[in-house]
Amino acid sequence: MTRGWKHILTAGAALAGPWAAGLAAEAAEHAGMPQNAVPLSGEHGFLTNSMLVTWGVALAMIGFARIATRRMQAVPEGAQNFWEWMVESLYEFLEGIIGSDLVKRTFWFFATIFVFILASNWIGLIPGVGTIGWKSPGAHHIDTPLLRGVNADLNMTFAMAMIFFALWFYWALRANGPGGFVLHIFGPKGETSGALKIVMVVIFALVGVIEVVTIAFRPVTLSFRLFGNVFAGENMLEAMARLVQEPVWLGALTSVLVPIPFYFLEVLVGLVQALVFMLLTAVFTLLICAHEEGPEGAHH
Repeated sequence: MTRGWKHILTAGAALAGPWAAGLAAEAAEHAGMPQNAVPLSGEHGFLTNSMLVTWGVALAMIGFARIATRRMQAVPEGAQNFWEWMVESLYEFLEGIIGSDLVKRTFWFFATIFVFILASNWIGLIPGVGTIGWKSPGAHHIDTPLLRGVNADLNMTFAMAMIFFALWFYWALRANGPGGFVLHIFGPKGETSGALKIVMVVIFALVGVIEVVTIAFRPVTLSFRLFGNVFAGENMLEAMARLVQEPVWLGALTSVLVPIPFYFLEVLVGLVQALVFMLLTAVFTLLICAHEEGPEGAHH
C-alpha cells in the first residue's frame, strides 16, 4: 500500500512538471518505514519481519523469567530480586486501581501485556531494527527491513486488543451472569418510581445502545493508539537520522548525534504506551465488574 501511493504521487507530479516530479520522487524516497509488515519468504509468505521480532521478544522474556526463578532464594538477589520487585510493584499498583478481589483473577493478563509491550517497544529501539534489510529495484534506501518493531505492526496490536476483548467478555459474564451482564449495560440506575421510572428505563436503554457501540470500538481504539505512537516514533527516528547528508562526514556524524535525544524520548514513550494499554484494559474490566468489589470497588 505504501509503495502504491508513492508511485501515484510521483506519476501525478510528473504531469505538473519536472520540478514537481523531482520533489515527489524525493518524498517517496524518504517516506520511511513501510506501513505494513513485510513477508520474509515471498509476497505470500507466512513469516513477516514483525513476527520474527515478536518471537524473539517472547523467547527473551521466557528465558529471563526462567533464569530469574531457576534457583529461588529466601533473600532474593540479582535477576530474582529484579523479577520479584517488578511483579510485586505491578501487583500493588493494579490492586490500588481495580481492588484486591479483581486483581487476583486478572493480574496474570495485565502484567503479561505490560511487560510484553514494554519489552517490545524498547527492543524496537535497538539500532538495526527497521534499518537493516534490502532495497527494492531502483530504490535508493532500504525499504524492506529485516526486523520491524512488534507494535509497529497493526496486526499485532489488534490481536492483543481482541484477546483482551474476549477475556473482558469472560470476566464480565463470570461476574454478572448473562442476565446481569445485559442489565448492567441496559438497566436503569438509581431508585425511581411511577412515570419517572418508565422514562429512566427508556433513557438508560438508549444509553445502553451507545455503550454497546463504545464497547465494540474499544479494540480498534486500543490497537490504533499503540500502533500509531510506535510507528510514528520509529519513522521520526529514521527522519532525524537522515536530516543531514551533505557533506558525507557531516551527514554520518549527524545521523548518529541527532537521533540521541529522540531515543530518550522514545524510551519514555515506550513506557507510557505500555502503561496506557494496561491501565485502559484494567479500567474497562473494573467498570463491568465493579459491583463485586463492594464499597471499595464502588469508590474506585
